[in-house]
Amino acid sequence: MAGEEVILLDLWSSPFAMRVRIALAEKGVEYEEREEILNNKSQVLLKMNPVYKQVPVLIHNGRPICESLIIVEYIDEVWSHKTPLCRLLPTHPYERANARFWANYIDNKIYNIGKLIWGSEGEVQEAAKKELVECFKLLEKELGDKCFFGGLNLNIVDVALIPFYSWFYAMETCGNFSIVDECPHLVAWAKRCMLKESVSKSLPDQFRVYSHLLELRKLHLSQLKA
Repeated sequence: MAGEEVILLDLWSSPFAMRVRIALAEKGVEYEEREEILNNKSQVLLKMNPVYKQVPVLIHNGRPICESLIIVEYIDEVWSHKTPLCRLLPTHPYERANARFWANYIDNKIYNIGKLIWGSEGEVQEAAKKELVECFKLLEKELGDKCFFGGLNLNIVDVALIPFYSWFYAMETCGNFSIVDECPHLVAWAKRCMLKESVSKSLPDQFRVYSHLLELRKLHLSQLKA
């Protein structure tokens, strides 16, 4: 599409923004990246996402698309011609519905549980660790013996989940447990994803993420004890 303008309102540490970066990279879409500061949000962000006022926001030819999974679907539809044989959403209605189910499951579970692991302690943290492992084991079962949730290629389920790999070190360190011991097949899947340039260049270093989340953890715990 000649002359089109694609802008991503982004945040380096957001797993939701990472999804959009991966999808754009998978489709080979060129775009302008604008990093947001969430305690000093730009007027563009406030205008383009007046409901939630959060990243990511994809602005395509002046029109905003919000919410990461919706954006991923939009990217897959609009730029389908770029990768006609590698769609992020399956073409078969049942497979497409199933992929949406698991992407939605990830959306509703992993962020909130993971936040309790690196952001809490004691019984709350222990319960969150147990729930996370249960969620990951369910996802391992869904993955089965496939390379990716999309088979030989990434699909929306892979794109929804792989950004949380950048949290693994922080969750293991703060929670004092091993994800690879609990869910080796999921970690193997994550490493396969990281071999893809669209993923490896879209995810920040785990140690940088850990440092960032550690600061948030200290702030959160100090507020609870105040």
